[in-house]
Amino acid sequence: MDGGVHFRVWAPRSKTAGIGFERSKVGARTSLELEAEGNGYFSGFSRDGAPGALYKVQLDSGAYPDPASRFQPAGPHGPSQVVDPGAFHWTDEAWPGVTIEGQVLYELHIGAFTQEGTWRAAIDRLADLAELGVTILEIMPVADFTGRFGWGYDGVNLFAPTRLYGEPDDLRAFVDRAHAAGMGVILDVVYNHFGPDGCYLREFSKDYFSTRYENEWGDPINFDGENSAPVREYFIANAAYWIDEFHLDGLRLDATQQIFDASQPNIMAEISARVRSAAKGRGAYIVAENEPQDVSLVKPIAEAGHGMDSLWNDDFHHSAIVALTGRREAYYTDYHGAPQEFISMVKYGYLYQGQRYKWQKNRRGFASLNLHAAHFVNFLQNHDQVANSLCGKRIHELSNPGAVRAMTALLLLGPNTPMLFQGQEFAASAPFLYFADHGPELARQVAAGRRTFLSQFPSVASLDADLDRLLTQPESEQTFRRCKLDHSERETHSEATRLHRDLLALRRSDPVFNGAMRERLDGAVLGESAFVLRFFGKHDDDRLLLVNLGRDLLLDPAPEPLLAPVAACKWKVLWSSESPTYGGCGCPAPDTDENWRLAGHAALVLAPRKMDDASPKYANAP
Repeated sequence: MDGGVHFRVWAPRSKTAGIGFERSKVGARTSLELEAEGNGYFSGFSRDGAPGALYKVQLDSGAYPDPASRFQPAGPHGPSQVVDPGAFHWTDEAWPGVTIEGQVLYELHIGAFTQEGTWRAAIDRLADLAELGVTILEIMPVADFTGRFGWGYDGVNLFAPTRLYGEPDDLRAFVDRAHAAGMGVILDVVYNHFGPDGCYLREFSKDYFSTRYENEWGDPINFDGENSAPVREYFIANAAYWIDEFHLDGLRLDATQQIFDASQPNIMAEISARVRSAAKGRGAYIVAENEPQDVSLVKPIAEAGHGMDSLWNDDFHHSAIVALTGRREAYYTDYHGAPQEFISMVKYGYLYQGQRYKWQKNRRGFASLNLHAAHFVNFLQNHDQVANSLCGKRIHELSNPGAVRAMTALLLLGPNTPMLFQGQEFAASAPFLYFADHGPELARQVAAGRRTFLSQFPSVASLDADLDRLLTQPESEQTFRRCKLDHSERETHSEATRLHRDLLALRRSDPVFNGAMRERLDGAVLGESAFVLRFFGKHDDDRLLLVNLGRDLLLDPAPEPLLAPVAACKWKVLWSSESPTYGGCGCPAPDTDENWRLAGHAALVLAPRKMDDASPKYANAP
């Protein structure tokens, strides 16, 4: 079809539907009547439409933004804009996409990632992330929402990249340049609710929403009730849209436990299948957040699963925070931060796979003993967990520096898929707080809900009268601006930058860590706060990762076979978290004449080295 625009909308609540253009070229019609197709659909073609034209959908009850608008230049309450999705010149024809193996994720919020808060400004930082060793950028939601700033989880125009970060082609340019730098890009999408302001879907059909379930953040989506087929197709088409029109490499599905569907096939399985189809032979990567830890999400569709790739592992975060801070409040109650927890997670993913969970007064999790380690995304920080505190402080501000470096080594060298949160790699001084630009009444409700949420932590609740003074206001522009990264800290905090870069280089280039699989790994507790992981190489080229989150530890005797050297070899230090280049104070080799001595608050990587005399000497040899 040469020129013009085709419009199609599902609006069974209205007897008629049309398109009202707000700005048209001279002589063009200002409206277009759409023809009824049946089943609530209306469609039509306008030769007068052109890229840049502004319009609204005219229904019996009034004029509203297009539910499938590609851009909302004035926000969710304004007119939709015609966008030509084929106008951008792509240069990523040879890009193969991404798969589950060998990935390093980096979560970022475009508005806070740079001072400018735009796609174009973020492009200028891509080289930093590629040089760091990141392989996939995980972008927090960009579906348009009301206000001047926000996290993006209150989106209402699912097909319209928010105008706050630039135009749709700016997003395309970001993805194109990321691919050129060797990094994939996946998008966080919210398919469990719509935001509380600017959502006009009820004017088109009340069947977008369900009354069968309860949702934490608003009305649940109707994926399995009456007239749910067009609703399902709306979300499935949205998932494919980001892959097809923006060349994104996959999705991160937010809070999948709040996506309710009792029908078969499950909506999430259909989304997974459509994403992979839209990738047209390129590799696609789909990760899910799921608080109950339902591993069916990553099982194959043919085995009654949902066909995704990975799951966020909150267990790792919670145990790490307890180990690093000593705090076991609220949802950290069921963790000790003990060495056995980290060994178990490295080998088996989740800690909770059906056991009792005191905090929820119920059982939590599902059996995942046989899943591959790459199915689990481990992290020390993410947007939720940094902000789920009184001051939005990052972990390097809350714990011993040496212990944080040691835990970072576990995160980045373990076989699970690691994820960094923006600024983590250079110990950013900027906090990450909850920010959302709502009107006065909604802002009051959000602030009150935030106060209630944080009060689950006894340490926060104890502040009582001081709490209101200490809490930041989500609707304040200053709250948002405080969260913007200062990228000059990559240099001023160069020790932290070097730590992350070197660990990711070791993960990528070392033949043992690069191919580390759970089946080739074992671990043992060495002390109250210390443990060892042994990565078995293919040709006895093993690696030891020693982690001590507590004080100096002397092992004498040391009856742990995982510490035994490879035949005719002794251990040499390959990497140390206490190197002065990372801000450490040095660390002696652990295997000494007085047996094993592990320095406190440190991590070491040991590799075998051939002894001059290959014949081992034993005290009781005949």
